[in-house]
Amino acid sequence: MSEQPQNSKEWRLIDKLLTKSLNEQTKSRRWSVFFKLLTFAYLFALLWILGISKWEHDPVTRKSHTALIEINGIILEGEQASADAIVTGLTEAFEDPKSKAIILRVNSPGGSPVQAGFVYDEMMRLRERYPEKKVYAAITDMGASGAYYIASAADAIYADKASIIGSIGVISMGFGFTEMLEKLGIERRVLTAGENKAMLDPFLPVSPEDASHFQTVLKNVHNQFITSVKNGRGTRLDHINVDEIFSGLLWTGEQAVKLGLVDGLGSPGYVAREVVGESSIVNYTRRPSPLDAFANRLGVSIANRLSTMFGSFELF
Repeated sequence: MSEQPQNSKEWRLIDKLLTKSLNEQTKSRRWSVFFKLLTFAYLFALLWILGISKWEHDPVTRKSHTALIEINGIILEGEQASADAIVTGLTEAFEDPKSKAIILRVNSPGGSPVQAGFVYDEMMRLRERYPEKKVYAAITDMGASGAYYIASAADAIYADKASIIGSIGVISMGFGFTEMLEKLGIERRVLTAGENKAMLDPFLPVSPEDASHFQTVLKNVHNQFITSVKNGRGTRLDHINVDEIFSGLLWTGEQAVKLGLVDGLGSPGYVAREVVGESSIVNYTRRPSPLDAFANRLGVSIANRLSTMFGSFELF
């Protein structure tokens, strides 16, 4: 008789453990079903988005339209406004037989002279290959420096009366920490093969020879910028003081029209409707997938950090 209560306690304990185990399994199955449904919904949404994107860029399903390509933000490799992204969109727009003309919707302070130069050269090549298609740059808030570099390759440039235009110049930015290490009691050791390899080291004073040499580099890039703008704008700049135009100054869109930097005032919609004569707009802007964007940023992040620390030149 004395064993019965003990057995009863053991059975209650076993029953409790089994019940708890069953509850945990039930919860686990519910979460499993939830995550499976969530994954299915994600894949379905992804396929739907890809299907819509494919339909939008399928020439068979479209009618005559004005092609639009956005240049938004800093023009830099790995960013949304990289040369690869812009040129890909441009190429598709030119090659599509249904596109009547191309509009570059520009809102950028500038960026890399290399990236801007790639886009400029490709625009010139595509314009020569497809002479029947006009390219218009429509500047919204800002079309400065490298962004104007690209815009100058268009057949015509439009802007709002309050848009910021110009900044045709080159700048090198960096910092100097020549006294910081000494105050902190830190000894810095740098070994180089090549007497100028440590030029513009932020922990060393800038020598007159280094400053002079790098100034010639900036001047060379500036001359490339000036030549491209002159070639793109042609005789529209003949009546003005070009030294002032290429000094890095900024103007409003209204002032830029008088200077010949801009051909007229108007929004992208105005250009499509009134200039091109085709109000239907199809966006050809290439945007990387989240995975591609992460990979691109990872690939260029170290170079960007180093250029920021040790100095670089930008068309800002």
